[in-house]
Amino acid sequence: MNQAMYINTKGLILREVPYKETSKILTVLTADAGRITVSAKGARRKGSKTAAATQLLCFSDMTLSENRDRYTLTEARPIEMFEGLRYDLEALALGSYFAQVLEAVSDEDMQNPAILSLGLNALYVLSENKYPQEIIKPAFEMRLMALSGFAPLLDACSVCGSENPVNPRLDLTGGTIRCRDCREEGEFSDTAPLCQGSFDALRHIISCDSKRVFSFSLGLDAAKRLYRASESYLKTQLDRGFSTLEYYNSVRI
Repeated sequence: MNQAMYINTKGLILREVPYKETSKILTVLTADAGRITVSAKGARRKGSKTAAATQLLCFSDMTLSENRDRYTLTEARPIEMFEGLRYDLEALALGSYFAQVLEAVSDEDMQNPAILSLGLNALYVLSENKYPQEIIKPAFEMRLMALSGFAPLLDACSVCGSENPVNPRLDLTGGTIRCRDCREEGEFSDTAPLCQGSFDALRHIISCDSKRVFSFSLGLDAAKRLYRASESYLKTQLDRGFSTLEYYNSVRI
């Protein structure tokens, strides 16, 4: 007979699904166990001690019972609620998109603390309104792509080899950069136009220290180019769309 083991972990709630009358099934991203599915019995019951800690986008300290690779929540307390998201529909929509993307790129039971750290940092700066959303969103998307093994090659034009591509374009499929007028024989791949400012910002996001991912500024035109290119790159590389992204774009002011 298998005996349940008890483990303590900290995790970000990426998704919550109602189960039966008073419970939830949670998708949780942890630093030490990767993405896990947790049964939170009674979490929806009035007066439940775990109600706050099992909300979407809450970072919580949890005690779990593990039996046959199944996790059941026994205790939980919130560490960070990201309160600023809960009073701003636009910010909450963007945070929900971040959660859906984190779920898409993370692996079950496989550690990747850097991805969790990026998610927490993105939610923090979004909640505290530290930077414009037009900066936070592409920075999160492109840094996450890099951490997930989808980093674009930005050292030089993939065709002519120039380290300073002229009117650079990001190859959404091949993950390379090239000059606007450079073409590869027989190519049909989609590209996204950049400018010098947005290209420099992209290089910064991919290669900078993790604490400085969001620390850059752009003019309006360059920010728009980076925004469109990053979103297109992520969707192309992951070969899927996101319902939360569609909703966020519908509520953006």
